[in-house]
Amino acid sequence: MAQTFTIQIPLGFKAPPFNLPDVIIGNTKSYKDIRGEKGTLVVFICNHCPYVIHVIDELVRIGYEYQRKGIGMVMISSNDIENYPEDSPELMVKFAKENNFPFAYLYDETQDVAKAYQAACTPDFNLFDKDDLCVYRGQLDDARPNNGKTVSGKDLRKAMDEILSGNKPDTNQIPSSGCNIKWKTSEGNALKPL
Repeated sequence: MAQTFTIQIPLGFKAPPFNLPDVIIGNTKSYKDIRGEKGTLVVFICNHCPYVIHVIDELVRIGYEYQRKGIGMVMISSNDIENYPEDSPELMVKFAKENNFPFAYLYDETQDVAKAYQAACTPDFNLFDKDDLCVYRGQLDDARPNNGKTVSGKDLRKAMDEILSGNKPDTNQIPSSGCNIKWKTSEGNALKPL
């Protein structure tokens, strides 16, 4: 597994819009549909990534805890399913049910949404404040598969607690890391906003 890091871009950008199928319930969801009153977390994941599997229990715990506090959450999978069939929508449904997802799991077939968010890895976190401006693109915490550190969600939790308190998270952020997003073509990683 090749380790890839979140692309560090200037914070403060407006959340790019999207309208994607929710594999769990079969309808489509937009950013406005999942947006929280106090903030919104958009996370790029996939089913088979060992980095995602390592932290999925904590992500689910955060979902149950912070959605009640007014932060909307969504998971998006953008991987090329032709070359990575384990990330197919059917298996996304299985992964979501096995892990008891409290949030929508959307399928970005065209990969346009991943490009708009400049997502690079799984998991890749984008936390927006109540005005839909990005305030955090850091890591969940410093636990990685096989590094012996306990998954706590401390970095992301701290950033979410800051926006719940009406503050901005520290801009000195450690990027997330994980498997690279599986682009459909070699040009796929030519990131461009929607």
